[in-house]
Amino acid sequence: MSKTDSDEELASRAAQGDRAAFQALLARHYDRVFRLAYSVLRNQSDAEDITQEIWASLPRKLKSWRGEAKVTTWLHRIALNAAKDALRKSATRARTTAGYAEVAALSRDEAVDTSKRLSWLQSALETLSDDLRATAALTLGEQMNFAEAAEVLGVAEGTVSWRMSEIRKRLKTLAVIDGETGKEALA
Repeated sequence: MSKTDSDEELASRAAQGDRAAFQALLARHYDRVFRLAYSVLRNQSDAEDITQEIWASLPRKLKSWRGEAKVTTWLHRIALNAAKDALRKSATRARTTAGYAEVAALSRDEAVDTSKRLSWLQSALETLSDDLRATAALTLGEQMNFAEAAEVLGVAEGTVSWRMSEIRKRLKTLAVIDGETGKEALA
């Protein structure tokens, strides 16, 4: 395997049973799939499980990959769908707040302030619909542009733009309602 092999070349070879090509895809994109799953699920253990399930089933799924979309787009769509499915299945399970490792590293005062902001933001994001959270995860968490996010979500670019506008509007409204903690979290 050469580092210059495209994802599409690797996927084609992996679909034909080339284990080295599959391993190269895994090495390139495992973390990306995990980050997206984690952004949607907000639970490390669940994200790890989903990521492992995706990669375990990928050799079979690669056989149906037609090359109409980039491999990264295809993987994002698989990861997003798997994460949404997991959310539906575990809707009643308690969620953990992201960023405990960061908060633990901060000084006591900063940790309390940061924890309040993250808690507020986590709560605010949880009030959003699954579609808005998925859009935020791709555009903010994965830093995709609207066109890339639209392709993964299977919607028009204008829909992603509208969703981001709606997310900002809702978070600003919540910040006003919640007072200083909300305003600080958005600062």
